[in-house]
Amino acid sequence: MAQINEQRMAGDIDGDFVVFLIGMRINRPWKLHKWLPVVMGMPRMLKELDVLPAEETGFLGHNGLGLGTIVQYWRSFDHLEAYARSKDHAHFPAWIAFNKRMKTSRTDVGIWHETYLVKAGQYEAIYSGMPPYGLGRISRLVPATGNRNEARARLTG
Repeated sequence: MAQINEQRMAGDIDGDFVVFLIGMRINRPWKLHKWLPVVMGMPRMLKELDVLPAEETGFLGHNGLGLGTIVQYWRSFDHLEAYARSKDHAHFPAWIAFNKRMKTSRTDVGIWHETYLVKAGQYEAIYSGMPPYGLGRISRLVPATGNRNEARARLTG
């Protein structure tokens, strides 16, 4: 079990970064052959990203596998796009296979993603009674005291 911080902590990261939300929705559960490859593909991609050098990929981390949505953190959109389009990594072949499989049945399983470009200092993150999670899992955790005590203060530095 992860160590729980007893203090209120704030996430602190240097520079710009990207928050990437990705998920799926099973619309026709009986069509296992359509959605099971999607369910099986994401752990493979995250495992690959976890072992590749962050300096090379720009992948900072993720919130783990959960139902519905996975939150990923990247150093830049260029890094995210390079991974997504790389024929040498797990995502691109999985994306091609998904599109072939879903060509005539897009309503069987839905996939979605959202990308947010975050400028340095234009975020705030607080954690109380939590193990490292979200941005706090991939950044520095610092005590939420002084100029980090309130959300507005964390946003304005």
